Amino acid sequence: MTAFLLFMSLYSASALSMSTERKVLVTGAGGQTGRLVMQKLLQRPAFAPIGVVRTAESKEGLVKEGVPASQIQIADICDAASIQTAAEGMDAVIICTSGTPSPTGEMTPEGRPVFGYPNGQPEQVDWIGQKNQIDAAKKAGCAHVVICSSMGGTDPENMLNKLARDDDGNGGNILLWKRKAEKYLIDSGMTYTVVHPGGLLNESGGLRELVVGVDDSQAGTESRSIPRADVAELLISSLEHESYKNRSFDARSKPEGEGTVTANFDKLLTDMKENCDYTLGEIPN
Repeated sequence: MTAFLLFMSLYSASALSMSTERKVLVTGAGGQTGRLVMQKLLQRPAFAPIGVVRTAESKEGLVKEGVPASQIQIADICDAASIQTAAEGMDAVIICTSGTPSPTGEMTPEGRPVFGYPNGQPEQVDWIGQKNQIDAAKKAGCAHVVICSSMGGTDPENMLNKLARDDDGNGGNILLWKRKAEKYLIDSGMTYTVVHPGGLLNESGGLRELVVGVDDSQAGTESRSIPRADVAELLISSLEHESYKNRSFDARSKPEGEGTVTANFDKLLTDMKENCDYTLGEIPN
């Protein structure tokens, strides 16, 4: 009888744990930031993450890094039906997908490298692809959608917009298309968080003071960068703290050794009341 009661107690505790885990879809899980989000979520018992990757090769890479194969799905964000299937049963979505520019091997007359988007132009990836994810999340009944975006969205002539943009203004404009997807999420009625990191550093997280702001302000530090690992922590904090709900903000970090290392991620957003202003800059039609 004692053994039976012990078994039932353990079973009930396990069932309760499973029922209270939040199922989080992490898209772009094969990318540098997305894989850090997956790794961190896997270490938190409150979450049951599912990573979405575009190819079998990306899935294999994550498995080699220790992510269970059962927690990785292959889906195409530009295929609405594909991402809808992936979103079913999820409680939240963290969007880490992004167009990725790379040199084409050609040079401009001024001697600068020409960039392209081999895996899809920003209009397809950062607008249509993100819109598909937002629509899928809403249809699936997800409670919260978080977007990892980028600083620079208030300036239509930001250098990132010029990558792969031709003389007629076609192509490129990655920050403009990201901004359109952000506004679409904000207007969707779902709980949202939009994080605009500065330049991404492939350095260890948890070693710097983080600085949050809005509208590409440089207040708080002259630094324009932030480690990816700290960005991943902010994305997950968006699901952990009320202060991150329905917020759009920028994030940078002070140089390592300057200031006080950020430990209270809730306080970052409770101390800042502003949200990014989407009347600034441009949003494509």
